[in-house]
Amino acid sequence: MIFDQTVSRIALAGSLLFCAVPAMAQEIAADPAQAKVEADATTALAAPDRAPAPASDDTVVVTGSRIQRPNMTSAAPITSVTAQDIRAQAPTNIEDVLNRLPQIAPDAQQNYQDSDGRQRIKLRSLGFERTLTLIDGKRIGTQNGADVGIIPPSLLERVDVLTGGASSVYGSDAVAGVVNFILKKDFEGLQIDGNYNFYNHDNKDTIVSSLARANSFGSPRGFSNDGGRADITVTAGKKLFDGKLRLSGFVNYRHTDAVDYDARSTSACQLIQTGKDGPLSCSLSTYSRSGYVSPRSGANNGAAYVNDPNGTRTFVPYGVGAGNAANPYDGYSYQRGSERWNAGGFVSADLTSDIEVYGSGIWFRDKSENVYPARIYSYTVYGDQPYRVNCNNPYLSGSQATAICGGAAGTNTKAPIELRYRFNDLADIPDTYINSGVRATGGFRGKVDDIWTWDVGGVYARNQQVVNYGNLPDYNRVNQSLDVVNVNGVATCASGVAGCVPFNAFTANTPGQPLASWLFTAPGGTTKGVGTLWDGLISVTGDLGKYGVTSPLATQGVAIALGAEYRHDNYTSTADTFYRDLNGGNDLDISQSVWESNIEVQAPLIEDRPFAHLLQANGGYRVSKYSSNPKTFNTWKIEGIYAPVSDLTFRGSYNKAQRAPTVIEIGQARNISYGLQGGSQNDFCAPTVTTNPTTGAISYGTPVASRDVCRATGLSDALYGSPTLLCNQGDGNQCTVQSGGYTADPETAYTLTYGLVVKPSFIRGLVFSVDRYQIRIDNSLGYNDYTYYTDGCQRSNGDPFFCSGIVRQPGTGILYAPASSNPTSGFIRQGTTNYYKSISRGIDFQAQYTLALGGAGKVDWNFNSSLTTFAGSQDSPLQPKRNCVGYYGNGCSQLLPKWSHGLRTTYTTGDGIVSASFNWRYVGSLTSADNSGDEAIGGTPERARTTFYHIAPASYFDLALSFAIAKDFSLRFIANNLLDKTPPILANSYDISLARSNTIPARYDSLGRNVAVGATMRF
Repeated sequence: MIFDQTVSRIALAGSLLFCAVPAMAQEIAADPAQAKVEADATTALAAPDRAPAPASDDTVVVTGSRIQRPNMTSAAPITSVTAQDIRAQAPTNIEDVLNRLPQIAPDAQQNYQDSDGRQRIKLRSLGFERTLTLIDGKRIGTQNGADVGIIPPSLLERVDVLTGGASSVYGSDAVAGVVNFILKKDFEGLQIDGNYNFYNHDNKDTIVSSLARANSFGSPRGFSNDGGRADITVTAGKKLFDGKLRLSGFVNYRHTDAVDYDARSTSACQLIQTGKDGPLSCSLSTYSRSGYVSPRSGANNGAAYVNDPNGTRTFVPYGVGAGNAANPYDGYSYQRGSERWNAGGFVSADLTSDIEVYGSGIWFRDKSENVYPARIYSYTVYGDQPYRVNCNNPYLSGSQATAICGGAAGTNTKAPIELRYRFNDLADIPDTYINSGVRATGGFRGKVDDIWTWDVGGVYARNQQVVNYGNLPDYNRVNQSLDVVNVNGVATCASGVAGCVPFNAFTANTPGQPLASWLFTAPGGTTKGVGTLWDGLISVTGDLGKYGVTSPLATQGVAIALGAEYRHDNYTSTADTFYRDLNGGNDLDISQSVWESNIEVQAPLIEDRPFAHLLQANGGYRVSKYSSNPKTFNTWKIEGIYAPVSDLTFRGSYNKAQRAPTVIEIGQARNISYGLQGGSQNDFCAPTVTTNPTTGAISYGTPVASRDVCRATGLSDALYGSPTLLCNQGDGNQCTVQSGGYTADPETAYTLTYGLVVKPSFIRGLVFSVDRYQIRIDNSLGYNDYTYYTDGCQRSNGDPFFCSGIVRQPGTGILYAPASSNPTSGFIRQGTTNYYKSISRGIDFQAQYTLALGGAGKVDWNFNSSLTTFAGSQDSPLQPKRNCVGYYGNGCSQLLPKWSHGLRTTYTTGDGIVSASFNWRYVGSLTSADNSGDEAIGGTPERARTTFYHIAPASYFDLALSFAIAKDFSLRFIANNLLDKTPPILANSYDISLARSNTIPARYDSLGRNVAVGATMRF
């Protein structure tokens, strides 16, 4: 195994491995001249687009370490996005920036109809549960409820992305790494930042267009200007009492206009392909504006009709044709409409020369919508009773009455029907997501004798999400509106109920507005989830060199950091009766606490010696005890730094982390499948059952699974095929999913990074780094239903890993336990369970170069790229590894190209007034897993496709122009995706990207050219 060999190498090398450190946020150079050149290339511009102010002291805080000391060098890869980089992209949401980093899996929540609107980060495509998100070194909130949308982009000083294990420093859940948002806090004066951007796209006919038009859906042509997004932030600050009291605050408002799917020719309808390389079609819906009617009795029982689209009161067969079917997704949100308010403040005060009190608070409220067409839903949404229409309904023509009622046409007999109708004059029905919350920090920090620094503080965070589901048509009122009689030539509800509006469901394009206030009164329900975090921290750092604890060959002493932390996570989920009646489920109230302590050491061994400019060893250890798990976790890191000369540094880091389930995962782990859900399936080791339709006699056949497979689940041969294993044992409790409970095992991650950083003294301003990373997660936590184990056990012919998830009762072998128990047997695991392994490997390349042009200014180049060599899993020790890099489909949901990069070139005039920045973003190719040639991901010859099997590499170009018109005023003009590149088109895109827009909107710029204008004013 690679990792076993790696451990040996680490032991032999005495922990002095080689790890690249990116060009950003590395260290303070000892040479002031060199420091100035490098600072120009890496530091965010202060006050409107001008040169940064000098640092107030010589202390640098590097993400990934609690130790603070001058000239400190990071031993783990860190990528920093500066305020200047952020302004050059004019983002409204910080996810727009992060999605462009190769190290982060794109997660475009604003381009995802089914999302909840929260923006969460997934490093290395390993999930947000394994990425720890911080603000100024402290947790943003709960792991499940974190929402980086709380942070206005204009308030950021920089974003540090540490890709590699950081659990020993920050906590066991920093498996994939840490994203640390550094805010501008020490602000004085008044500043207004504003951005407005919109999409400018040339809609050209695509493969989707002809199919959409064939169904009368339409497909736009020509330029569209839509999707406007506005962002404005007002920041103010003041220093009082000679700077001893520092106050600052901000208010931020963001607004996003919705863009519908049918606003783009690439998504004029959902493209469906049947079978491998089969025919293409548009996804169709019976919810037609013409109205869909199906009799549920008589000679035409089950026939499918549509009101003739030409408006005559006749039925035509439902099917493909002009106006006969509907586009179910035309009004879905390609970009969600949203509105967000953020506000916050920061305070710090010097109590003495060595003690400071500090605090901060951020409040936010975000509202976004998922919209659905206004429709009369199928009766099956409410139950099993069809709607009923009177056969003398004046809206029915004779032929329609005969089709529905047969010989009862024209009488007051009520005939059962299925009815579905979409209104074209009603606004879409929204599901509204309201995310709100508060995050507060506070504490005391100080120093003792310039040797020790200390910080005692904490975080309180509360995230609440309320989802209001749109109103449904009331079932009883629909029936009342279908029971219509003629009263003096006026169609009238026969019930006589006040306010009842007759419904002409038997003519195409019937206006819905008169009906809306009468019919759409059944609440879809409301759910609320609240996550809270209490986090208390104590940290102490010291320079032991002041006490003489220094290597005889080094000038700097040993540095140490000690810490203790207590966290309490709580999650509650509730729903009203309307939601429960429609969807079922139960309320939740789940908590867990964790006690942690940690130590970190940095030990310079050799400094400024021949062939050893720097030799340093680092280490860290953390102990964690979760209330939800009987085990105590430990995490650690071993790091080494070796610079033979100042121009060249080799560095390495090896980390071990154990992650316990989050509170949400704990709740999901409490789902245990008793028997098989629903009662229609039996234990695959039970006999198959056949019932004679004439006599009713029951006969038993051979079980679905083989004897060997059943033996692997713990079933004795004597019980193989026994009727006692059948689902129905007469007590009514079997074959259902009940609430039980078990403790999911922690996952254990090992992260190795090694590489080098080059800063050649003969090329001032150049910094280059290359990093190799390897991440292996054992007992990987994830969500599975019971079929993961049953199918895996049977498909693998008895693999113990899968079959062990089927836990039979001793002796009887049955998969049943009483619903009131918390069983240790008689179930199939379901919910949060442990996979075998998750694996991620690759190489990161980063470089910066600043070329000084004298009085003519300077040119900065910034390069960030990633070569992913493995991203996938291994399902069991007997199964092959699944490497999904460069592939999609067949469970390859990472959507990671092998290569991606960003290269930004920025020219700034000598006076700093004008800046022009050109960025090249490259996304490598993706191929269908069917065509991979790898059987582990379904790449067999018979599955190979000839259509929709490859996405070519894509290059996007961005241009940003900045003008510092006056000392306190700057103006920016930006075009992202300057050439308006059309996104790649895929059939069955929902199966690949959970988007029905025929592409992968998280990976590609799918809405077209984004044009922005921004300004900063300071008073």
